[in-house]
Formats: sequence, structure tokens, C-alpha cells
Amino acid sequence: MLKYVYVFFFLYLTLPYSLVGQNWKFVKEKDGVQLYSREETGKGLTFFKGVAEIKESAEKVFALIEDVNHTAWWDSKVSHVKVHFYEKNKRSQYYLVYTMPWPFKNRDLSVDMTTSINQATSEYKITALPLSGVFPEEKDLVRIKDYRQVWTVKPINNRTTHIELEFYVNPVENLPNWLLNLVLIDSPIKSINTIRQLLEKK
Repeated sequence: MLKYVYVFFFLYLTLPYSLVGQNWKFVKEKDGVQLYSREETGKGLTFFKGVAEIKESAEKVFALIEDVNHTAWWDSKVSHVKVHFYEKNKRSQYYLVYTMPWPFKNRDLSVDMTTSINQATSEYKITALPLSGVFPEEKDLVRIKDYRQVWTVKPINNRTTHIELEFYVNPVENLPNWLLNLVLIDSPIKSINTIRQLLEKK
């Protein structure tokens, strides 16, 4: 799921349908990552997508994102992670708590993550959606129930990988724009660059 990668706000979205074919608007490029946004009618929040290339094999990029048992590189604001189920390269279920700045309540997420590998194209896809009925809600935390995160990892060649992160999250209650901007807008850039720094330095 990313020093800023599965992270509460970064964990994108709950779309009941595919994002494919819908229009994305270019926002900016920063640190080698192109950022796009898209407004969705009826949602009231913005969907974001980060796109970049990483100088490492697609297998290694996918392995880093997919392994929810090794989360030391996730955002430091993730204060607690509990893995309920993990089947390598197939599916995982986990829970995390995300620390918010005072005076806002901390958030928690219950996540169902599935992975797929297209044998013909060697494209990997990781999709995170809300999970219900496994981790009970805590009265002192705000449960995020409306989010979606989709990672797409595909090889350009043996040593270069194309990576995309699409996400949306509904923070449940109104939060100031500065906080939403801080947490949401640059999160694909931070997540992808964390992966890049971890893998390209080796």
C-alpha cells in the first residue's frame, strides 16, 4: 500500500465503476512525477493521479508496494498497522490508524487490497477498497469508508518501470482546504518518490 503510500488520505477512493476512459487534467510536474486531477460529479472531492518512471524492474516495484507486512517506509503519520490476512501476490486485509493534527480526530481505515498480474503484458495492478465487518469501529476515531487506491505497474524494459497511482478519499467531515491540499494533492508525488528513492539507491 508507500512512505506516503497506503496512508489514510492517500489511500484513494471508492469508485463503483472504472476510471478508465475518463478525462484527467494535468496539474503539474514535480520531482519527475506528473500529477493529474479529475472532478467527479456527485463526489464533491477531487480524484488525483501520479504518473512516473522508476529505474528498477516492475517485479521489484510491485513487490515493494504489495507486501503489507513490511510497512516501515509508509508515512510516519500512520501510527498503527494490523494485518488481518495476507496471501502473497493475491490479496491482503489490513487496518491502520492515521494521526491527524490537533484539533482534528485521528482517522482509521479498514482495507481490502487485491492484486492482479496480466501474464500477457506483465502489468501489475493493486487495488485497495474499504473492508467492512472485520475491524470494529472505535469511538475515538473517525472511520474512513469512502476511498479507493489503484496502483498500476508495468515494465518499459528490464530496468525501467512505468508507475501510476490513482486515488480518492472522503475525509468524512469538512476539513480546511489547506489540510486537504497538504494531505491529498501532493500525495501521489510523495508516494511514488518514496518508492523511487528506496529502489533506485540500491
